[in-house]
Amino acid sequence: MEHPLRRALPLIVFAGLCFASLDATAKFLVADHGLLLVVWARYVGQMLVSTPIAWQRGGSGFWRTRHPGVQLIRSMCLVSATLCFFGGLRFLPLAEGTAIAFLAPMFAILFSGPLLGEKPTRARWLSAIGGFAGILFLVRPGTAIFHPATALLVMAAISNAFYQLLTRKVPGDTPHTTLFYSGLVGSIVLTAAVAASDGFHFSLSARETLLFALLGIFAGLGHFCLIGAFLRAPASLVAPFTYLHMIWATVYGYVVFAHLPDGLSAVGMAIIVASGVALVLHERRR
Repeated sequence: MEHPLRRALPLIVFAGLCFASLDATAKFLVADHGLLLVVWARYVGQMLVSTPIAWQRGGSGFWRTRHPGVQLIRSMCLVSATLCFFGGLRFLPLAEGTAIAFLAPMFAILFSGPLLGEKPTRARWLSAIGGFAGILFLVRPGTAIFHPATALLVMAAISNAFYQLLTRKVPGDTPHTTLFYSGLVGSIVLTAAVAASDGFHFSLSARETLLFALLGIFAGLGHFCLIGAFLRAPASLVAPFTYLHMIWATVYGYVVFAHLPDGLSAVGMAIIVASGVALVLHERRR
């Protein structure tokens, strides 16, 4: 019998590469362009990539949802997470910023009780404590991550935690429907925001035009592959491999931005990843 990871693993690895590529491209662009414009391009591009895929996989009724209110709030949480994350990356290194964003599952543990009525287990609390301990290694005086913009990355992780928890509140919708609304809401809200700020008056070089287009391509393909991986294998098998995103982020940070985490920062990043992976492995045994 074929192991489920045989088909899921290439998808989750490629998804991590797409998301790291998205983050690196966004970090490069926000240095010279408005944050709203960069995030807008990411969502509109995702819509253009993911909508035909959702239509092909889910049929003409792919857009119908049983939970419109939850889909709206969930998608707004994702928009908030993206704005905060890209805003933080304007000032902070890519690898360390990505590590802080991976605190989202730990925040999800803290909020799962009030939102979903779940009682976190001892292992989940230990994982959360481990994640915050890793942050202490990263956010310390004298490091590049010791910066007010770090608060934006923490807000991104919190918003992403609510996004993850609310995803579990739309059980009647297909993954393709959920992916469609993730892009649709962001596109509408950000189009209005950019128009209100008169942000559509800009000029781009050929290279910048390509980079803006790549934002949507990376986002659409990344989410498509992530969904595909979780459809082909149990979440407990797939989830540990999402942390490969950290490797891609570190490589991009060095190759594109000439930055490598120092020793203690690397330890903090390792603690955050280990806390997340250990929790997933524990949950799988349960």
